[in-house]
Amino acid sequence: MQIARLEGFYWVARSGGYAAAARAFPYPLTQPAVFQQVRKLEDELGIRLFERVAKAEVRLTAGGRQLYDHVAPFFERLPAVERALKAATPARELRLAAEALILQQMLPGWIRRLQRREPDLRVDVRELQAPDPEVVRSGEVDLAVAYFPSALPAGLASRTVATLSSFLVLPAGGELAHRPRVGLRQLTGETFVTYNPGTIHHELQRRALARSGAAPARVVSASTTETILGLVAAGVGCSLVPSIDEALLRRRGVVARPFAPGRGRFPVRAVWRASGPANPAVDVALDALGDAHR
Repeated sequence: MQIARLEGFYWVARSGGYAAAARAFPYPLTQPAVFQQVRKLEDELGIRLFERVAKAEVRLTAGGRQLYDHVAPFFERLPAVERALKAATPARELRLAAEALILQQMLPGWIRRLQRREPDLRVDVRELQAPDPEVVRSGEVDLAVAYFPSALPAGLASRTVATLSSFLVLPAGGELAHRPRVGLRQLTGETFVTYNPGTIHHELQRRALARSGAAPARVVSASTTETILGLVAAGVGCSLVPSIDEALLRRRGVVARPFAPGRGRFPVRAVWRASGPANPAVDVALDALGDAHR
């Protein structure tokens, strides 16, 4: 089996379609070229590897799943192997991804400590759009930091590095801010500011509202905690947001109160590869992170 045909097969299986695979390929390749790679591989093996389930979507057959389970680890680890081979020094570069909230609240101090330890280390920081550990398993990043709601795939290791707690945030000038106790049911007649649908924090907000039986009169959505706090400060509405520390939510015009103490808590984990080529910078970064708790 030719490696190019296996590569085309891998990207179609991972992306779920030929057009999506062409977009995801690590180098320019057209959709017809990807299709031909898979077709030739199927002809060579004498079996169907995919079955079509929608206009632009395919899924693996039983034989395709058997082949994918064999070749996927090779292609997933290849970027990390390439970087390890190219590295001139043991800890030259660290690719780090984190949720927007973690980027704002946790990473600045962490990176300053890391720079003091390894002044020549290049740190590539990017925002993690969703808590998907696949970015680590595939070798796209060396370390990801987020609240991961699901179990991690095999081959990854993790460590809890912080805890997100839930806080009700209310306009300081509103009537609710002066009450001694406020629950979600008291927000029924208010505007509720949510995270954008499709994000994990939006889903956590939705579950909390459903459990309390609250049905806000109006909903406004925003992309970040900072934007939500700005809308609350302006008197647009109330919200339920996570934070590592209540002090980090303090703004002029905002009152923050712990929500469901002891229950609305979510572990933030640093995740890295436990198998394959090791990047020594990961150990340096985790050790620097530990400085904050000593």
